[in-house]
Amino acid sequence: MNSSQSKKIVILGHFGVGKTSLVRRFVDSMFSEDYLVTLGVQVKKKVVTIDDAKVTLIIWDIEGNSSISKARKSYLTGTHGFLYVFDVTRPETFENLEDEMDFLANNFPSIPVCKIGNKSDLLLTENAKEFFEQEQYKDCDFTSAKEGNNVENVFQKITKQML
Repeated sequence: MNSSQSKKIVILGHFGVGKTSLVRRFVDSMFSEDYLVTLGVQVKKKVVTIDDAKVTLIIWDIEGNSSISKARKSYLTGTHGFLYVFDVTRPETFENLEDEMDFLANNFPSIPVCKIGNKSDLLLTENAKEFFEQEQYKDCDFTSAKEGNNVENVFQKITKQML
């Protein structure tokens, strides 16, 4: 059995995309309809096991920003992985996705990033689903913090990429 290791994950994205809800679903297995604004940063921990390795995830849920470049550098320093969350029902939260990914690639070149379209339970029409089949979204994961869909998987995925 490998010794335990810690990995810092920073959750990025606009206000109201469901960052805190995803963390609460993953760490506490719960969901609340109450919208809580995250001020500064909230840090949560969860131990996961990947291929016999115990990994303590230190999850930094940082306040929403219209651009990653506005996030405090101190929040991003020392991270091992990023989850970039957007709301599939609000185009303004993903219209600059490419620029945001370029920012991360240029400033944190060796750090893995998972792009997550949250609130997928609200993609009710075929048109909405087809929209996210476009090339730029092909490597995105789609979650529903409300229903719990795919939440565990995205945290497992980023953990594997960090190891």
